[in-house]
Amino acid sequence: MSTPKIPVGVSGRHLHVSREHLDVLFGEGYQLHPIKDLSQPGQFACQEIVDIVGPKGSFKNVRILGPERKKTQIEVALTDAIKLGINPPVRDSGDIAASPGVTIVGPKGSVNLEEGVIAAKRHIHMTPADAQTFGVKDKDIVKVRLGGERGLIFDEVLIRVNDQFSLEMHIDTDEGNAAMAKTGGQVEIIA
Repeated sequence: MSTPKIPVGVSGRHLHVSREHLDVLFGEGYQLHPIKDLSQPGQFACQEIVDIVGPKGSFKNVRILGPERKKTQIEVALTDAIKLGINPPVRDSGDIAASPGVTIVGPKGSVNLEEGVIAAKRHIHMTPADAQTFGVKDKDIVKVRLGGERGLIFDEVLIRVNDQFSLEMHIDTDEGNAAMAKTGGQVEIIA
């Protein structure tokens, strides 16, 4: 019997914004404009882009992902963090306490974010039915094999289980480049 495969999504730097910060960056009452649905139901890439400025460098045209969040969060690869001059923790999405901040510059204003920048912990989204198929549960940590010419084994992969999720492993661009992985590739849980 073959091991079921899991699709991969390679995620570039992006941010999720709060209502308060959206008002500052784009103007009072501004609404995000979805341009592309993402793999996770209800999540979408927005037309809106901002600049992110750190102590040592910056990135222009960083995409906002919707919908709005309670707290603004920026996810970067560790290579991005070096350019920005910050040292973000590797964390699960939403866990931003005591993380570094940056300045976000929008067309109508800027926000000096005190905390909120993380390098996202590699993780697999799945439904409860998927979790049963793979013999895992929410918050489990697994090892995953990605094959190919520069294939490798990812350790410390977080399992995230929710009825609203769609099966997909998320890695950042540093991890994707190291393995020559592309969105749509496949991995398998090995331990």
